[in-house]
Amino acid sequence: MITVENDFMKFWIEDGILHSQFKKSVIINIEKIKALIELRTQISNGEKQYWCYNFDGIKSYDKEARDYAEVNGQEDLYACAAVFNSHVAKYTLNTFMLLKKNTIPLKGFTKKNDAINWLNELKEKK
Repeated sequence: MITVENDFMKFWIEDGILHSQFKKSVIINIEKIKALIELRTQISNGEKQYWCYNFDGIKSYDKEARDYAEVNGQEDLYACAAVFNSHVAKYTLNTFMLLKKNTIPLKGFTKKNDAINWLNELKEKK
């Protein structure tokens, strides 16, 4: 299994799905989001990925970082399944995505297995 990590994040590819996990609680600011995207780009090695992004460990995510990720964070991705430990966060993301035009499919989940199943369904349709 291929893995890359830095002081706050670990990425690995398993069964054709890119996974990530925060190693500690973190506030996502512009520096952290740039480091996260750089690490994800490193493991992707120029190939597009289906990403299971576990949000557990994020204390907060500032607007500057969100805006940066929206413009620069979707390269090398086919789709992203965001896994939350909150039904409210999942609902908020999914409602927001109904109103927004996104360049890649993005959907929130509270169960990792559901997220992976959705990503695998997208892979099969491709």
